[in-house]
Amino acid sequence: MQKNKWKSDKGKFKGETGVWDAENRRPSPQERNTFSTDVVPERAILVAVCDAKTSIERTQECLDELAFLLETAGGIPVKRVVQNLERPDSRTYIGSGKLDEVVEYKNALDADFIVFDDELSPAQLRNLEKAFNCRILDRTTLILDIFAKRARTSTAKTQVELAQLQYMLPRLTRMWTHLERQRGGIGMRGPGESQIETDRRLIGEKISLLKQRLHDIDKQKVQQRKNRESLVRVALVGYTNVGKSTLMNLLSKSDVFAENKLFATLDTTVRKVVIDNLPFLLSDTVGFIRKLPHGLVESFKSTLDEVCEADLLLHVVDISHPDYEQQIESVNHTLDEIGALDKPTIMVFNKIDAYTYEAKDDDDLTPVEKKNWTLQMLKDSWMSKSGANLSIFISAAQRDNIEALRQLMYDEIKRIHAVRYPYNNFLY
Repeated sequence: MQKNKWKSDKGKFKGETGVWDAENRRPSPQERNTFSTDVVPERAILVAVCDAKTSIERTQECLDELAFLLETAGGIPVKRVVQNLERPDSRTYIGSGKLDEVVEYKNALDADFIVFDDELSPAQLRNLEKAFNCRILDRTTLILDIFAKRARTSTAKTQVELAQLQYMLPRLTRMWTHLERQRGGIGMRGPGESQIETDRRLIGEKISLLKQRLHDIDKQKVQQRKNRESLVRVALVGYTNVGKSTLMNLLSKSDVFAENKLFATLDTTVRKVVIDNLPFLLSDTVGFIRKLPHGLVESFKSTLDEVCEADLLLHVVDISHPDYEQQIESVNHTLDEIGALDKPTIMVFNKIDAYTYEAKDDDDLTPVEKKNWTLQMLKDSWMSKSGANLSIFISAAQRDNIEALRQLMYDEIKRIHAVRYPYNNFLY
């Protein structure tokens, strides 16, 4: 067989006749080059429920984000399944008919696992594993996996490990079935459920240890922040993948890791920035996301304290995203959770270079929708909502309107500095 016949390219195999065959089938081991060291991405089916409180458009947007999460984790979405239910089924999340349909999709598409858009209860997880006979992941598991992959410092690794153990603790029931009594007889009386109790105790002790470690880290960070009290502190907040790290690099002339993927930044990065004659501290924080697991918010409290103690927030928004208003709402919900919603905030609408809209004909009498708004209409709308000095439209990648942002930041920081340190007003 010809060497290197099959090569992976973003999860697709290329042969002499193209990528996948007409049946969207994975190449067999005989068809693939057994000497290739290419990593074969895992394939997954995405499943969501459109309940009474959610529109189908909103559900599809959630699935788009779930697909992006899966691709960030290294997988490939091969099928999307949506079921309209008043509420998710308490036993299997989806109905029995849709369950059989997903089983058929799994077998036909040779999927490796199924991903659900909401957090599954332990009972739902057990029932779905039994029905599909494969790995079952929910949105929380996927986010935790990405966080574990992205964690670099000991602080981030400790926070992620704590969130993983807290999520795992109530879901241990099916992990030791090979030790249960499956039939009578001498020598067949295994420890069974006692092993689960041992694991629960060990995980509980590990959780206590990690919490103590995070408490010690928090005390160190409090001391570090005390050493920086002489300067005004500004924090970048926003949804994940809206360009916070790119803006951080631009304003501080640093080299913070930035990538067009979700949760590229987990650790808080603080840099000293000077605009004209005014120094201040700028921090880049972890991005938020809708349906963010509560355990992650709790675990990252020490990191998010940088937001809580900031004097000014720069709320960065991806204006090119069709659901940017819902992203703003998700960020505000998390800020409210940590008690930072009432802080002075500048709304920074980023990526104006990527913003597009559907132009309407002059003779079209249908009402104007958000998708038909021009960028100027959006600017006028948000300027009137927030006040002319609290919102700005920029492109960090193209460096559009950055000087206006610097001036806006300078004015706001100078105002905060003048109130806190009135004896230094002569500097301005």
